[in-house]
Amino acid sequence: MSTRTQITDPGVPGRTVWVTGAAGLIGTELVRQAAASVPGWRVLGLTRADLDLTHSAAVTARFRSEPPDWILHCAGLTKSPQCQVEPELAWTLNVEVTRQLSELAASARLLFFSTDLVFDGRAGGYREADAVNPLNRYGETKAVAERVVLDGPRHLVVRTSLNYGSSRTGDRTFNEETVRLWRERRPMTLFTDEYRCPIPAVSTARAVWDLVTAVERGDARLPEPGADPTRRLFHVAGAEKLSRWELGRALAERWPELQPELRPGSLKDYVGGPRPADTSLVCDRVQAVLDWSLPRFSEWLRAQPREPEREGG
Repeated sequence: MSTRTQITDPGVPGRTVWVTGAAGLIGTELVRQAAASVPGWRVLGLTRADLDLTHSAAVTARFRSEPPDWILHCAGLTKSPQCQVEPELAWTLNVEVTRQLSELAASARLLFFSTDLVFDGRAGGYREADAVNPLNRYGETKAVAERVVLDGPRHLVVRTSLNYGSSRTGDRTFNEETVRLWRERRPMTLFTDEYRCPIPAVSTARAVWDLVTAVERGDARLPEPGADPTRRLFHVAGAEKLSRWELGRALAERWPELQPELRPGSLKDYVGGPRPADTSLVCDRVQAVLDWSLPRFSEWLRAQPREPEREGG
């Protein structure tokens, strides 16, 4: 069923928003926060059951019958290993679906969710204008989709990193996968030289709604429609760069009863597909728009009350 939020507030102009991928982690959070973040707006959380985005005619018909002012496009194939083994499916879901939505929304606005994995990880500390060079199929399709979206003069791209939270299926997030392995008493080797900037999904959604409302009110710190495409890119990630090893230890502190077995390792010894070493993101551009600070993940995690029935899958 659709996740629908509708609030009537005559003092605030209404907008209609599609949130694609509403069953996913970030999509769920965007819909959940809508009432507080954009009162007076009609937010439609669209899952695959509501609208199969690969059915072009159905998407066009839905758009014409219920045209949105914004599309927050979270849907896609986001599992890197699956993208590697099903490259055509990854292209269809991440590029072609995005292309159609971007073209349909030419006179509206589309905000596309991309990834830090568009970078090759050789430098770290990436800014929005830095050159992309993806090492895997997932990053490749997202990099192409970014270009497609930014061809639309009113569209935006948000790149994010590992998002922490509780998915509807209980097996979509890095923390859920980690806890599942610990419950199965399986040891984990985590790299001390592979870095990301993890962020709670609640913060990602909050930042995106703040960005959307800043655009709506014509915030002078944001680019005008048609501006240089790199100025319509925003990095939204945690304020702390953590290695996989450091991230694993932070999660282990949260579930000591599982007695997790962690082993430090090096990316240099990894046997498998290409993995970028350091895709940490600099988020100064979006931070300048926010009136709150993007969290340092380890500090944020320690401050959260335990919800084991949700967090652990």
